[in-house]
Amino acid sequence: MGEDFSSVPSPIDWGGWRPDMRATLMFIRDGHEVLLMRKLRGIGAGKINAPGGKIEPGETPLEGAIRETQEELLVTPLKPRKMGELFFAMSDLPDIFVHVFMAEAFSGKAGETEEAIPRWTKISDIPYDMMWEDDEHWLPRMLEGETFRGHFYFESERICWMKMDWGVGFNG
Repeated sequence: MGEDFSSVPSPIDWGGWRPDMRATLMFIRDGHEVLLMRKLRGIGAGKINAPGGKIEPGETPLEGAIRETQEELLVTPLKPRKMGELFFAMSDLPDIFVHVFMAEAFSGKAGETEEAIPRWTKISDIPYDMMWEDDEHWLPRMLEGETFRGHFYFESERICWMKMDWGVGFNG
């Protein structure tokens, strides 16, 4: 699961850090499977991920997560709950603050769009080697119901520093 950075000082002043973009991820879990997708365009094109994207002006993070899931995979998550927050400082991409949600029910049938190809995946078979490197550090525990906050510093799509906090409470 990667290197332990706990004794290494952060290269980022997280107290003064401001993201270039606010975004969302929505994981839909159905029993022993999770709805993932192959992203076809934008940041992370070609990677396996969950639906999500940029929060539009005037939109709450939850509204953005639901809208992005509808646009990308043609399904509507039902009763999603906030599970985490991810802070990404990037050397060569925009810095991003991501609200992570999970739903265990949905309406509609997942379908391919211009944005993504849906892929129901057994939780035991999640292809971490085809995903962003940080996912393996938080996704397994999140799918088991743990809330979290993660700070990551990336250079050229590789983690150079990270810190995870578990059991985080979120308002709303």
